[in-house]
Amino acid sequence: IHDKFKTFNKAYFVACGTAYHACLSGANILERLTGIPTFTQVASEFRYCDPIVDEKTMCVFVSQSGETADTMAALRLAKEKGCTTIAVANVLGSSISREADHTIYTCAGPEIAVASTKAYTTQLIVLLLLGMYISQALGNENEDYKRIIEGIASLPQHIENILKDEKTFEHYASYLKDLKDAYYIGRSLDYATVLEGALKLKEVSYVHADAYIAGELKHGPIALIENDITVISIMTDKNLVEKTVSNIQEVITRGAKTLVVTNQNIDDKMFDTVIHIPETNTFISPILSVIPLQLLAYYISKEKGLDVDKPRNLAKS
Repeated sequence: IHDKFKTFNKAYFVACGTAYHACLSGANILERLTGIPTFTQVASEFRYCDPIVDEKTMCVFVSQSGETADTMAALRLAKEKGCTTIAVANVLGSSISREADHTIYTCAGPEIAVASTKAYTTQLIVLLLLGMYISQALGNENEDYKRIIEGIASLPQHIENILKDEKTFEHYASYLKDLKDAYYIGRSLDYATVLEGALKLKEVSYVHADAYIAGELKHGPIALIENDITVISIMTDKNLVEKTVSNIQEVITRGAKTLVVTNQNIDDKMFDTVIHIPETNTFISPILSVIPLQLLAYYISKEKGLDVDKPRNLAKS
């Protein structure tokens, strides 16, 4: 496939649920590294929307189990249309790995809980490495690549440091457990992360949560913001900090309580709560910034006495 990358004029990333959020991140990175026009589509939409794809299209399908029905149907459609198909799966020998032209395993080990966490982490890393590999194949490698690899090697220590702070998350959860609504905002890669954070809160804590691109607040959602509404923000891209801070100030003036996850230099006093995570390359930040959101959902669920591993109405493929 190495030589084939030069023939692709577009790429599709297709998945469901949490894997779809990993795709949003991976597609963003691939396009920025390679210049290949890249699209992300939910599998249940892709399979029915008659996508304009052909032999010059690379399609990446992501599924933890490798058995997700909509993703499998989307894969078969892409193959019928002549696309080159790449599967990213966790389960060895799964259906998607047998049917795709190429397979990359995430090797996360068995995931028992319904809500995906470590599978998401490994999907993000695999899609980042895939983007870098394709970029190298196209002759685009630069000095940043070495720093990204070093950043990936540092992830276990960074994650361990975030997890050590579990008492802090228990504390936040104790006063967030009665939430009726939560709003999450972020830009670019941080938007994919807040979508996943909101999904986790819905899945395991049964709290209504919406995620928005921060710049879209003024186009409607800000009408929902009133006194004591909780707004959770992610800021990990130095180029977008000023804009995102401006968006958060808009919700503060309307009475919102703010929780910010960041690895940037900001004035903590501006916000009710700031969670600092280790600074790293922008492409790696989503792997770290999602963990505080996962921990919040986990501890809120525990505070409410819910079964974190087996949320109601949900099942794993």
